[in-house]
Order: sequence, then C-alpha cells, then structure tokens
Amino acid sequence: MSRDGSRNSHRHTCYFSGRVQGVGFRYTTQNLALRYNVGGYVRNLPDGRVELVVEGPDEEVDDFIGSINDRMGGFIKTMNQSVDPATGEYRQFCIKH
Repeated sequence: MSRDGSRNSHRHTCYFSGRVQGVGFRYTTQNLALRYNVGGYVRNLPDGRVELVVEGPDEEVDDFIGSINDRMGGFIKTMNQSVDPATGEYRQFCIKH
C-alpha cells in the first residue's frame, strides 16, 4: 500500500546508463522527488549506471520518472525498468552512498 493509502501503488526499479555519473544525476533526482508523493532512493553503481528505486501512487511515480527523463535525458542512453508491488518500506526519498 502506498504512503497515501492507495492500492494503485507499485515499486519501480530503474537502471539508467549513459553519462549518468558525475553530472548531478542523483542530486537532481532527489530534488525532483520533493515534488512528488514518492519514497525510495537513488544511487551510483560500480558499473557506471545509476539505480533508482521508487514507490508510491502510480501517477506520482510515472510523473516523477518522466520528470527525471525530461531533466536528465541528455545524459541518459538507456533506462531499464521493472515494476513490482509496493512494499511501503520507504517513507521518504534519499541518496544512498
């Protein structure tokens, strides 16, 4: 169940590749998350990709991921995404180190 009690909530795990490290991707993502009712994290991976785990109401998550693509699309070569049931474990959004 999502943070607002909605049943239409899922967890999206996204992997961004391209020039996504060293360009402010995580900080931009964290700032964008403040505009949406989402929880989760973003982190750099050792292989050069960025991992995003986000959950919340479907429309909020979709809009959030869309805003990341709008803002950082020039750095993103590919994005792979999987969708699973939300767990409710994230109460806020953060950068993991």
